Amino acid sequence: MKQILISFFRQMLFWLLFFAFARTVFMLYNFQLLRIEGVSFGEAMAAYRHGFQLDFATTSYFMLFPAVLLLIQSLWSRSWMDKVNRIYTYTAITLFSLLTAVELGIYPEWKTKLPFKAFAYLSNPTEVYDTVSNALFFFLIGLFVVMVLLTSWIYKKWFYQEIRQSGRNYFFSTVFLVAAPVLLFIGARGGVQPIPINQSASYYSNKNILNIAAVNSGFNLMINVIENYRNFGENPYAFYSDEEAAQTRKQIFATEKDSTTKVLTTDRPNVVLLILESWSADLIESLGGEPGITPEFRKLEKEGILFTKLWATGPRSEQAMGSIFGGFPAHPISSITVQPDKFAKLPTLTQKLIEEGYHTSFYFGGQLIYGNIKGFILYNGFKRVVEGADFGKEAIKGKLGAHDEFVLSRQLADLSGEKEPFFSALFTLSSHSPYDQPMEQVLDWGDNEKPYINSAYYTDHSLGRYFEEARKQPWYKNTLFVIVADHSHNSYRNWAFTTPNYHKIPMLLVGDVIKDEFRGTKVSRLSNQSDLASTLLHQLDIDAGAFHWSRNLFNPYAPEFAYYSFEEGLGWIRPAGHFVMDARIGHFHENAIPEVYADSIIKEGKSYLQTLFGEYMYY
Repeated sequence: MKQILISFFRQMLFWLLFFAFARTVFMLYNFQLLRIEGVSFGEAMAAYRHGFQLDFATTSYFMLFPAVLLLIQSLWSRSWMDKVNRIYTYTAITLFSLLTAVELGIYPEWKTKLPFKAFAYLSNPTEVYDTVSNALFFFLIGLFVVMVLLTSWIYKKWFYQEIRQSGRNYFFSTVFLVAAPVLLFIGARGGVQPIPINQSASYYSNKNILNIAAVNSGFNLMINVIENYRNFGENPYAFYSDEEAAQTRKQIFATEKDSTTKVLTTDRPNVVLLILESWSADLIESLGGEPGITPEFRKLEKEGILFTKLWATGPRSEQAMGSIFGGFPAHPISSITVQPDKFAKLPTLTQKLIEEGYHTSFYFGGQLIYGNIKGFILYNGFKRVVEGADFGKEAIKGKLGAHDEFVLSRQLADLSGEKEPFFSALFTLSSHSPYDQPMEQVLDWGDNEKPYINSAYYTDHSLGRYFEEARKQPWYKNTLFVIVADHSHNSYRNWAFTTPNYHKIPMLLVGDVIKDEFRGTKVSRLSNQSDLASTLLHQLDIDAGAFHWSRNLFNPYAPEFAYYSFEEGLGWIRPAGHFVMDARIGHFHENAIPEVYADSIIKEGKSYLQTLFGEYMYY
């Protein structure tokens, strides 16, 4: 019986040490980011203390099968049972090591642990592979193999205990049958308190990288999967009754007067939409960025209208497509573009323009199947779709596809023969990792984001050449160019992923169709990229009533707010203040609202998310 107890507690100790080891690997791998954020040694070490509760809970889950096996062995033991236990442990080590390696790969871009949503991308593994450099990919594969072999060897040498039956002890077996499940149950739920433990138990710092390090990856993924399956039947963000949330949402969007300041000289211009991959506001000098990163964009500002307080509604490209084209803000957990049964019910800007006789096209240098973007844009009627496979040897290609200068040139060439009016969208890609653009690095600063800002410089340079050529085209004088980012990206300022500064993006309207008095002006209203649909349709005198999540930003009476989402949370910004919270566990990352407004503004943000997700579920 002593062997049973030794084996049980050795295995528990192994998993606790293994999780601590995985946390160490994460922090060593991201040492540069920890240094940039000014994390002290003591702050980093605190991750082990704060992460222990979730580590113990995860260990309790992992020990359920071995505990059952040990109970059987206390009564009837065979050597093959030891082998079953070893196979189970080696399998668990392999899967958790794989999870650790994957999270190392995604954290610099996503700033989060692996969410359930990421599994949707595995339907196209080559696209996932293309987003990282070959060196990084093989390094992570090597690290994964080393973790599996090293920890498996350590387990076999110092923690594995063979069980050799020396007689039955029914009293011990009965005690073990009662005590082990109780211990594991209490451990798995984090204690005997009414509410089971969740990720918030490991949150201890205002530096989110430390919270990410402290949260156990296996526990986080398990809860994320469970929550996603629960979403098939209920809204995970139901903070209030549906009626109360709907009433609050109605108040948020209340507009005193339906009015539009006309900034265009015509109501039927051609529209060219340029969606910039991962452009943070920190790339734009006029939005507070350092000078010299995007000089061509700065030139364009002088002849256009710049939106200076605009936020992406989500951190993923496929989420941006629903937001930009459908005026439907992104929400946590999933995206409407990956679910054809839902996006089929979503009104879109494309459909509206097609009804008005616009000829449509979409350009991208890579593979549009990523995030089901291709399915979404084809359903919405884009007649000509040009993507990576359509570019020949004349285009220089990186791992993701044809680089921006060649995609921009292709669009210009095709539009020279396009019937007017046309609506043509182009999605850049060179400012996405692995940043292998065909241009030498011009900027010699930026620290950990030096490759990123140089990729943005390349795209900006390509935009400059693009507009030089576009101005020579006969259709230019009747064309409105809309330049907007799909989402933001970590910048040289290394904002925390949850903070509003991280998610702020540029949007610029440019073209000869803009009235002289509005050229070189700025719109400083709090806004979102999802407001583009209503804003543009109002300028074209096209009914935008179906886009009830989208505001007309040229209506001086429109309500002023900004919203953004991330994996399990939201940010809500009002002129009076803002808050950022993990909406599922109720943890506030930031709360910068004066006390007099706190209750009402927090209720607004929660109600916005509740009704948004509720509508997504209804679609």
